[in-house]
Amino acid sequence: MKVFALYNMKGGVGKTTSAVNLAYLSSDQGFRTLLWDMDPQASSTFYLRIQPKVAGGGKRLILGDGDIDRHIRESDFPGLHVLPADFSYRKMDSALEGTEDAGMRLARLLEPLAADYDHVFLDCAPNIARLGQNFFAASDVLLVPTIPTTLSLRTLARLMMHLKKRRERRFLVLPFFSMVDRRRALHRRICQWVEEQSLGFLDAEIPYSSLVEQMGVHRNPMFTFAPSSKPARAYRGLWDEVLVRAAATPERSPLFSRSGRGRLEEIGRSAPWSGRRPHWTDEDAEGTT
Repeated sequence: MKVFALYNMKGGVGKTTSAVNLAYLSSDQGFRTLLWDMDPQASSTFYLRIQPKVAGGGKRLILGDGDIDRHIRESDFPGLHVLPADFSYRKMDSALEGTEDAGMRLARLLEPLAADYDHVFLDCAPNIARLGQNFFAASDVLLVPTIPTTLSLRTLARLMMHLKKRRERRFLVLPFFSMVDRRRALHRRICQWVEEQSLGFLDAEIPYSSLVEQMGVHRNPMFTFAPSSKPARAYRGLWDEVLVRAAATPERSPLFSRSGRGRLEEIGRSAPWSGRRPHWTDEDAEGTT
């Protein structure tokens, strides 16, 4: 069983739409697939027409007897099951605080599902506290949707420096660009700069498109209403690339290398793709780690 976490400390970067579309593609290819919506906003749950409710709430689910099977629901798509979100998930950090295996609870809950599922997708809340550590511990692949803007790259830099400091390197970290609008000069410059730096981003990029937003109207993956559209083709390319990378020999992300760290430090001081001199001091840059 492979666990794919759609994660970013920032909200509004395309985690949920990516989780739903990739989970759909996984099940459509015959993989037994579970999507666990870990965000109290319950957007993945909404997209897949599931009631956003967990009996007993999130605390009982994550600290109970470990039987999460009874909370799993079937979706409208063969082979795609959903563990829905619940608004009580907003209190998950406090529920985990003080427990014996606080950082590993999610991973241990998923272990018994290995016989039932090939792929598990986690639609993660933008959390880097106790629940965030659970996402890292449970994941085989950390997929990080990133908008090609200065602040999004700085957020990615902070995440990678945090993982490096905590020695969280056992999983594969695969950032990819989402909500890309190549009509914007800044988006084009950042995408080009990242490609030139060989920072380990996936080649596929998800374009900004109103069709993606219409998933909320149709309450379905976009392949059900726009299967030949540009974003649908982009998601297919992304999933194909993720499968290849996930099946290969585990690799260390270039963002953990010495040169990668140098690029991250550069992001922490300025917007290097702009060609302008840094505006921050070294003390400011140290605060980004």
